[in-house]
Formats: sequence, C-alpha cells, structure tokens
Amino acid sequence: MKGGYVRLTEPLVRDNGVLRKATWDEALDRAASGFRAAVDAHGPRSFGMFSCSKATNEVNYLAQKFTRSVIGSNNVDSCNRT
Repeated sequence: MKGGYVRLTEPLVRDNGVLRKATWDEALDRAASGFRAAVDAHGPRSFGMFSCSKATNEVNYLAQKFTRSVIGSNNVDSCNRT
C-alpha cells in the first residue's frame, strides 16, 4: 500500500449505510438510477458535469456529449483554462 491509499478493483454499493461489493452492472444501474431520479425530480439543469483537463480529448468529449445528449443539460465545464 503506497501512500496509504488502496485502489478499488471492484465496485462497492451502499446498503443501509454499509458498503458492500457489487457487480459492475448493479453499480452502473444504481448510478444511472440516481442520475435519472435527480433529473426527474429537479429537471436536467440540476445536473452538471465537471471533467478534468488531464483526461484525453476523447474522454472530455464523451463527458460533454453524455451531459448534453443523455441528461439534457448544458452545465459542462472543465479546468482546461488553468
């Protein structure tokens, strides 16, 4: 363990305040459900995406495309200006 950090090798989900191992499908389904619930309750403008300038152009493109096309929000930013 370098620097006190442990790299996760499988997804974790929280049930009743306790983290447990899950499949990738379950974890991604939960994330998608959480996004959809927030957008349904508060509208697409309640969602924002912040991407990283250290990510590739392709990853940043996918982040903004997902936010605009799937979620329906134009709230996309990154720290590319710094």
